[in-house]
Amino acid sequence: MSASPEFFYITRPPAAAAVGDLPLLVLLHGYGSDEEDLMGLAPHLDPRFTVISARAPQVLEQGGHAWFDVQFTPFGLVLDHEQARASRRQLEVWLEGLVGAGGVDRGRVFLLGFSQGAVMALGVALHRPELVAGVVFLSGLVAEEMIPKGAGEGLGSLSVLMAHGRQDPLLPIALGRASRALLESLPVRLVYREFEMGHQINEECLEEVRAWLSEALDQG
Repeated sequence: MSASPEFFYITRPPAAAAVGDLPLLVLLHGYGSDEEDLMGLAPHLDPRFTVISARAPQVLEQGGHAWFDVQFTPFGLVLDHEQARASRRQLEVWLEGLVGAGGVDRGRVFLLGFSQGAVMALGVALHRPELVAGVVFLSGLVAEEMIPKGAGEGLGSLSVLMAHGRQDPLLPIALGRASRALLESLPVRLVYREFEMGHQINEECLEEVRAWLSEALDQG
């Protein structure tokens, strides 16, 4: 386990022998979870990755952690965009430090986020595309507030895999499709998939993620 000035995180070294700078996969968990949650995916993903899973900065009274506050109201889901921006900026600085410390292939840095973590991962990539080669966006929500003004420059090389469950009770599939429409307005290389699942990652989705990440590595 390791600590940085901004985030607590855990690391899994690559399971495959490698020489030189290594590809990096950063995992960002959802609301009420922690850094251990998504690390369970690591054994099922490409063994060439160094995998780092970060803990969100906010401690919740009911346990777990969050990147920003969320309220479920009669009028829909309300995100605290100011908190989200603050966490996103911290992640950008932290990611810069990880990449700058050496041993990381700067052209093969990927972020994988689930739910709130997906919001964070995509936010970092849209604001700092030079830091990120690709994003796996799982069961998340794209809001207009996430998209920087004049977005477009530098996004042509950004790859995004967006996946959503058709039975998601927290973020209904209509929100997933609206999120896809917003992202399609940007010059990113988007792959969108829907699965027969709720607010989760089922085996079919995990296989799609594995294949997409491996193909991204193979393409360099």
